[in-house]
Amino acid sequence: MNKTVYDSRFFIEFFYTKDKEVISRLKELKKQKNKYISAIVIHEVHKFSILREGRDTAKLRVALMREEFQVIPVDEQLAQMSADLRVKYKLSMGDSMITTTAIMLKAVCFSDDPHFQQIKEIKTAWI
Repeated sequence: MNKTVYDSRFFIEFFYTKDKEVISRLKELKKQKNKYISAIVIHEVHKFSILREGRDTAKLRVALMREEFQVIPVDEQLAQMSADLRVKYKLSMGDSMITTTAIMLKAVCFSDDPHFQQIKEIKTAWI
């Protein structure tokens, strides 16, 4: 894969799975270059981590994500394109922003979320 935009589900799986085979595959994927995340993924993982393990863990997880992935901010253009996709495919705000980030970067969207598979404008991949 050339460029890849990672969905929040990758990080939830990475941080919380107990399956050793899955952990091994996820660690291999983290070694790839040209890895991106939407700023919304920071929000989603931070919130999830606070609820599961507390604010300190959430901050550590986000710091690790920022070290290994380029974070793409939400700007006006991305917000408008995201709203268009949100209406077209009936997506959540987070999914529409992640999708739009993948479209803008001409990247593969890395997720097993079925919502992404219905979107004709992107390609998806998973472990």
